[in-house]
Amino acid sequence: MGDDPVAVAESRARVATVAALPDPSTWWFLDQVHGAEVLIVTGPPPSGTVAPPADAAVTATAGVPLVVLTADCAPIALADDVAVGVVHAGWRGLLAGVVPAAVTALRTVGHGPVRAALGACVRAPHYEFGADDLAVMVERFGPTVAARTATGAPALDVPAAVGLALAEAGVDAPTDPGWCTAADPRRWFSHRRDGVTGRQGVIVVKEPSWEPS
Repeated sequence: MGDDPVAVAESRARVATVAALPDPSTWWFLDQVHGAEVLIVTGPPPSGTVAPPADAAVTATAGVPLVVLTADCAPIALADDVAVGVVHAGWRGLLAGVVPAAVTALRTVGHGPVRAALGACVRAPHYEFGADDLAVMVERFGPTVAARTATGAPALDVPAAVGLALAEAGVDAPTDPGWCTAADPRRWFSHRRDGVTGRQGVIVVKEPSWEPS
């Protein structure tokens, strides 16, 4: 909210250039609503497309970037032998079932074992969490999602919840570099740390040369 659209367009154009991606007008952005809706993509968005309400997208079409924007929620990249996907997983989305929904959708358009990678998200030492909501997450995912902040307050372990959700969907633990958005203001945007802030994007695209194995 409140971003300068010119600055946003310039930033996205720079990313496209550096990463050798097509023009950002061909990227699929989502109206992320912390739910479990998954968009199945078969080509670039038609001109004038409004971002659809969804928190994940999958495709087996090469060259079409799928994007989620985050500033503490967990971004997850998915891939199997022929398809890719991207997931925006905040605690409400995890509770709603966005991870298994995305894995199921990926399997409908691809085949082979699903692999996952977790991007930068808020980590338990910096994620104080209300007791009532934490109890709901513990009831759903088990006690390992309950943690403590660096100051000893109740916290939610988002990566642990992501790992459990993936395991329930038959996916091995994700690769995880351990980046915490709230811990590094020089590198990441964090709503928990800053309140009003920008968003980092995770972009997943199937390479045109990627053929079924």
